[in-house]
Amino acid sequence: AGAEPPLRWEPRCRQQLRHLRDGGGIAARLPPRLEGRWVSTGCEVRPGPEFLTRSYLFYATRLFKAFQFYYWDPSCRDPSYSLVIKGKLRLRQASWITRGATEADYHLHKVGIVFHSQKAMREVATWINTTVGCGGFLRPGRSWAPGALYELLSAKSERDCTAALGFAMHELSLVRVETRYQPVAWPQQSGSRLVEELYLGDIHTEWGERLHYRPTGYQQPMQSAVHHAHPCPACGIIYRADEHHPPILPAQAPLPMQLSGSWVSTHCEVRPAVLFLTRYFIFHGNNHTWEGYYYHYSDPLCKQPTFTIYASGHYTQGIPSSKVRGGTELAFRVTQARVTPMDQVTVTMLNSSEPGSCGLTSSWSAGVEQDITPTNGCLALGISLPHTEYELFKTEHDAQERSLLYIGERPTDGSSPDSPAKRPTSYQAPLVQCAGAPEEFSTYLSLKYSGKKDANGNEALKPLPVAFLLFVALVSFRWD
Repeated sequence: AGAEPPLRWEPRCRQQLRHLRDGGGIAARLPPRLEGRWVSTGCEVRPGPEFLTRSYLFYATRLFKAFQFYYWDPSCRDPSYSLVIKGKLRLRQASWITRGATEADYHLHKVGIVFHSQKAMREVATWINTTVGCGGFLRPGRSWAPGALYELLSAKSERDCTAALGFAMHELSLVRVETRYQPVAWPQQSGSRLVEELYLGDIHTEWGERLHYRPTGYQQPMQSAVHHAHPCPACGIIYRADEHHPPILPAQAPLPMQLSGSWVSTHCEVRPAVLFLTRYFIFHGNNHTWEGYYYHYSDPLCKQPTFTIYASGHYTQGIPSSKVRGGTELAFRVTQARVTPMDQVTVTMLNSSEPGSCGLTSSWSAGVEQDITPTNGCLALGISLPHTEYELFKTEHDAQERSLLYIGERPTDGSSPDSPAKRPTSYQAPLVQCAGAPEEFSTYLSLKYSGKKDANGNEALKPLPVAFLLFVALVSFRWD
């Protein structure tokens, strides 16, 4: 228990969580090897929202050339403008803040923009012409010139008109490369294929902060153009694109929001403020109730548990988002929660908390679950009960026809989306559906009975020993 679901849960969900707990077959090289082309695997959504695809080329000389293609739509089929970015990147030391990451310094040489419509040109010119020192970027009434490249930034001339676009390449200051093997089933034979993923720093959820923010988490990963997961319909299209010929991704039929069922993380996830976790959700569409399991760890492979959260409550009927096309807006009410500390550092922190603010005073021990509902949450972990969160959801099918669930990105400042104004405009890493709709509300197996048998005669698993977590006392947990 603690780092795994009870035995009675759906086998596929349990198998996926066990796979993640065992490291997911992932290896990470330090320092990372960046040489080569890296591409988005689909249409990406950044806070705002912004819809884009990326194609980055790193040379052995430390120089890089990056393309960012922006779109009007969440399917990345209607291009707005493209950026071509040239510069130099120097890898530095392993990050002291985000375990498993490498810090880097970058210097931009040039940034150019190509507009793909008159509308895009007018809109961007309006933003840039209000920037100090960039008033003459485009003359009023100037017509769109297809294929023309306009200079936004030049290191030689010390010209920089990128701020109006909210543009920065701070994502290059935090780098991680992961490798894994994808099972391949060929006719009459089986094997595996190497997959390489590039994780770059996250983008701040507040527009006004993104120019100054130094990442501590990651965006959705890009994949090596040579070693990517198959099938990947978008990879080849993005690989062949340039600033004059932006990628137009294949059309996808919109999916209705079908939440019912069980959903689990596809890999160990990283949050700003040094949180590593995996998630498991069960949604009961018949009565709009939900359960969530949040497994927190101290390492980037999610092998060393620190604490586990179980939460439950109700959610509203979803309505289409007017701000983020393709998304669905919901409100989630969190009414109950339980906490299981999994290492001695967390136990000490919880036992040192203010009396009456987090479960029974000085009663915490490793591997033993405690209900924090009677104390209205846990102040030490930043959990307040009951509370409501205003969410953004989206479902998709991937290239393997698996159902994916995207839940709104958490505010970078660690707060909770507790008002409609704080509703997310971008998404976290997707969850994959591992089971259909459950027939009844599942019974949660209390961790304090670890080692005993449940009603079906299955033995619960015992918690694992864990390593020291340096930052746990500094983390503000907000229902990640």
